[in-house]
Amino acid sequence: MGKVPPIFRMTATSLLKPKVSGVRTKDVPDLPALLTQKVDSKRVRRPQKKSDSTPKIDVSSIAFESSNLADAKSLFNSLVSGGAGIPRDPNFCNSILQSFSSVATPQDSIMFLNHMLKKHPSFSPNRLTYNILLKQSCSSADEQSVSGVHGILNLMKDSGFPPNQSSASIAVRALCESGREEHAVELVKELSTKNLPPDEHTYNTLVKHLVKNRSLSSVNCFVKDMREFGVKPTLITYTIMIDNVCNSKNLREAMRLLSVLSEEGYKPDRYVYNTIMKGYCTLNQGGEVLGVYKKMQDERIEPDNVTYNTLIFGLCKSGRWSYAKKFLGVMNEKGLSPDVFTYTSLMNGMCRGGNISEAMALLEEMESRECKPNSHTYNTLLQGLCKAGMLDKAVEVFQVMKNGSIELGTGSYGSFLRALCRKGKVAVAYEVFDYAVDSKSFPTVSAYSTLESTLKGLKKTRERGIIAS
Repeated sequence: MGKVPPIFRMTATSLLKPKVSGVRTKDVPDLPALLTQKVDSKRVRRPQKKSDSTPKIDVSSIAFESSNLADAKSLFNSLVSGGAGIPRDPNFCNSILQSFSSVATPQDSIMFLNHMLKKHPSFSPNRLTYNILLKQSCSSADEQSVSGVHGILNLMKDSGFPPNQSSASIAVRALCESGREEHAVELVKELSTKNLPPDEHTYNTLVKHLVKNRSLSSVNCFVKDMREFGVKPTLITYTIMIDNVCNSKNLREAMRLLSVLSEEGYKPDRYVYNTIMKGYCTLNQGGEVLGVYKKMQDERIEPDNVTYNTLIFGLCKSGRWSYAKKFLGVMNEKGLSPDVFTYTSLMNGMCRGGNISEAMALLEEMESRECKPNSHTYNTLLQGLCKAGMLDKAVEVFQVMKNGSIELGTGSYGSFLRALCRKGKVAVAYEVFDYAVDSKSFPTVSAYSTLESTLKGLKKTRERGIIAS
């Protein structure tokens, strides 16, 4: 028993060593050494039985790097004939099949499974075995049809494991991840005709991939077709669709879906309303943002920080910062704490409107509430001060940023350099340039390019007599 059979020694040496014949081992003992390990006799009741003292092979130590079917068969043969203690548990063989299928073709994986059954008759495949093959057939992105998938489904049925909702979920997810959404739709419809409609999770997974990668009309067509099988969209379905159309800036469709959602008896939640509000913000439609907020109130849905931050951002973006500021008080009344995003949005609106003093006062209020400004806050103020011609105050803000190692933004850096050069403060401009490079706010080339173009512009204006030396 202490000797390793020659055939097993030769096969193990050629197949189980790293990077040989497409199979690698993951830092495990050399197989011949493993098989000749001594066994503690005190822990073995029947040392005369080979099965009790032979070490087991750790399947996790075997990983295929090559799709060569002959090598895979040879490896499995060595495991069987070498007395390595292959367990009857199907999980062992399933793991080997899983490893090979990750690098092989679906056809070779089926042939390998048949070989495993022939060489190891005690291996009894289970549903997981066929799900491995099913997922592999669906993950082949170069397939032009679902014939391969049907072949696996038929194999499952013939083997006593007819497809169920779990199988459908595995297939749909794998098809979608491979960019085969049309095949996923085809498969779902076909299974539905056979009284196997998708569950809610599978249905919504497919919808999510469709809205991301296909046209809106194809999504609506799928939703409509599935109603014929008794599969209706849920609140999650509509949320997925609304989120997508908002990201695509199709707010008209978002509002239509919101109406359909209500007509079907679903109550839109806070996330849905916040999503639509964000969509209107991207279109710079502050009035519409306010309308969604009022509709939210009518539905008695309690706003949260995201709601108010979105509302304030949208109103400020459309120039209505004075109205947006009122909601700062509303947040405090409701026990919601304004955060750095809230304050920075308001400051941005104030700076755009030329109300720098209001923005600076808001900074003081922000700090008094122990809300720490970030780089966006300071860059917003710096740019606003430069545009307002308050250069001395801008220099003070820059010094605060410098002391706090806060990076400069592209817009504020350019505005600050131009303002400094116009006032003849070229030395300070070079100091700002040095800090931009040292703080890694920008690559050296970009920072210098901005400074160079600013100085060239200053030279031209002076030559024209626009700015006095």
